[in-house]
Amino acid sequence: MTNIDRGSSTKRLVLLAMFSAIIVVLSVVPYLGYIPLGFINATTIHIPVIIGAILLGPKEGGFLGGVFGLTSLLKNTFQPNLTSFVFSPFYSSPDGSGSIWSLIICLVPRILIGVVAGLVFNWIQRKDKTKILACGISAILASLTNTVLVMSGIYLFFGGAYATAKKIEYVGVFKAVSAVVATVGVPEAIVAAILTILICKPLFIALKRK
Repeated sequence: MTNIDRGSSTKRLVLLAMFSAIIVVLSVVPYLGYIPLGFINATTIHIPVIIGAILLGPKEGGFLGGVFGLTSLLKNTFQPNLTSFVFSPFYSSPDGSGSIWSLIICLVPRILIGVVAGLVFNWIQRKDKTKILACGISAILASLTNTVLVMSGIYLFFGGAYATAKKIEYVGVFKAVSAVVATVGVPEAIVAAILTILICKPLFIALKRK
């Protein structure tokens, strides 16, 4: 069970709409939701996905992850960077062209952020009365799920084009992908855990009172 009464459909729909709106706002405000690093964007948009999944459950979390994925698709189509072709089938550059795999990389890992966060939280909270550990672990695992799956997809389906875009040898792609996981993915996961704990605790209390 999640922290919002499953019978409170109106409240759940309002929260779902609110978190969806937050994701959209983060996606359009420069340097807030997507932080450009030249070769890829670091993100904070996964945080409302995680929090929404914790409060509402894995199904709603998956929906919010899908909203995140759609914002990423639009961002990489209309405001591309060096490797946007790995996230948008509608974008091509001299280094590579998008394909159906771009759509899968863009959407599936983001949907799984919410699914993983919701499932892990529901499992751990049974023995974690404070919910602090449940929030932290679910945020870390959900965030890393996104990073690992995205970078694995890039390596498997766009390794050669990614190497060209980054001006490295193909044999160095695995090292470059691993470096992104370590230098971007791990800090993202830590920040997500801290913010999720800080934000969820007062939300639990406020929603319980209402």
